Amino acid sequence: MPTLLLRLAGPLQSWGVQSRFEVRDTGLEPSKSGVVGLLCAALGRPRTAAIDDLAALKMGARADREGIMARDYHVAQQVLKASGGIKPTQPSNRYYLADAAFLVGFEGANLDLLHALHAALHDPVWPLYLGRKAFVPGEPVWLADGLRENASLLEALRAYPWLGRDSQKLPERLRLVLEDEAGSEVRPDQPLSFAERTFAPRRVTTTFIPIPETAMEDNLCTSPA
Repeated sequence: MPTLLLRLAGPLQSWGVQSRFEVRDTGLEPSKSGVVGLLCAALGRPRTAAIDDLAALKMGARADREGIMARDYHVAQQVLKASGGIKPTQPSNRYYLADAAFLVGFEGANLDLLHALHAALHDPVWPLYLGRKAFVPGEPVWLADGLRENASLLEALRAYPWLGRDSQKLPERLRLVLEDEAGSEVRPDQPLSFAERTFAPRRVTTTFIPIPETAMEDNLCTSPA
């Protein structure tokens, strides 16, 4: 079954799945709802559009650079309360990943859809961002060789060259989070509707894989504009 790969790398990323105003969390890897939203932006789909075809794709994420968890402390003034009235100040903690890089894959039987997504990532209709609108990609999301027509999700994520640049920082192994109906971990990030902001639980399995043999073949993991 074919797989589409994309690169999510930048100075800052945030993939919150349980955020509230006081605490804006981030997962340790991109959430499915967040990346499906990125794909919708590339296609130019409005928030009210159906997303069943994108949500049905099986997702995996490989952490090529885990990044550093960081926190910003914010204080908002004159905040409207749900019960009415105004709260003079409201503190919040916002978490994000600094200097992280992920190889994300989507597997599905609809090759035409994957071709359309690959083309849209190269020339997106709307700007792409890494979880929050302030967090823009530091490198192109589109990978020239990212459409793997004859590779499963696991095969593509195991074989694709490491996205790093410095061989001295090459990790011993890579963390891989793969969507798995029998997985023991649950992520509340299966998107149902962005218009109504509804999501369902999704099961995943986390494993560790060796560095691909082609880890330092730079020509395979760069994407000219």
